[in-house]
Amino acid sequence: MTGFARVRKPVAEGEMIASIKSVNHRGLDMHFHMPPELDPFESAIRNAVKGKVARGHLQIHVQFNRNTPADASSLNRPLLQAYLQAFREAAAESGAAGKPDLNAALRVPGMLQVSESAELDAALEQPLLEAIAEALDLLNRFREREGAAMCAEMRERCASLGGLAAQMEKIRSRATQAFQKRLNERLRELLRGTGLEPQRLAQEAALLAERSDISEELIRLKTHTAQLEKLLSDAGEVGKRLDFLLQEMNREANTILSKTGGLGDLGLTITDLALAAKAEIDKMREQSLNLE
Repeated sequence: MTGFARVRKPVAEGEMIASIKSVNHRGLDMHFHMPPELDPFESAIRNAVKGKVARGHLQIHVQFNRNTPADASSLNRPLLQAYLQAFREAAAESGAAGKPDLNAALRVPGMLQVSESAELDAALEQPLLEAIAEALDLLNRFREREGAAMCAEMRERCASLGGLAAQMEKIRSRATQAFQKRLNERLRELLRGTGLEPQRLAQEAALLAERSDISEELIRLKTHTAQLEKLLSDAGEVGKRLDFLLQEMNREANTILSKTGGLGDLGLTITDLALAAKAEIDKMREQSLNLE
């Protein structure tokens, strides 16, 4: 699910700023954007995120603004000279007039190196994690609102799916009888003049009719629909379980479609209902990928 949160936390040495942006993803995918001086804290931040988020593509930005500027000795002079030389060469080749911007140069990654005296104290880990925890709580509040809206829509689709299964159940018995009658007539035409016994003919017709019966698929589809409704009401992580259950429901709908050929108008009606059921299942599968 999508969401955004930003938290500012003052500390003795300056200010910690933590911002987290999330978009939909099948698993938990974290990307960090931090100055090198904060790298020792990345593992602790990862563990904090895993404790509160299970799914999503997360962009985690952490910034530390010091009360005092970095030591001048932290300037990467060879890199600055290379930057200025490249600027002059590019200006000469293109014939463009201009002067290098020192502010832009200082924003080049690696231009300002952290000296040993400027390294962050380990005691800053706690306030940093507190800022991350606050940002995660704020992010989850956004995600919970979006998740509630998705669950409400999925419940509506789940109810629609149950109604489609009930309609297929109502016409199933008539469709089976129609198929058996039509099959018997067709077999008699094809086997006219042969010595096949009527009892054997009836057994073969009954076997083929049974292979075209969708009662088991409808029972499983209705059972899965009830399980889906229960999952949507449960607390905790349900996204991956929903995805698996919807795959099973899609399989049942495909089997129903494969069995409705040769049933005439009743078969076409069941086919239309099964296609509508598949459409509802596919829409719920897309939404389940967004739920945690």
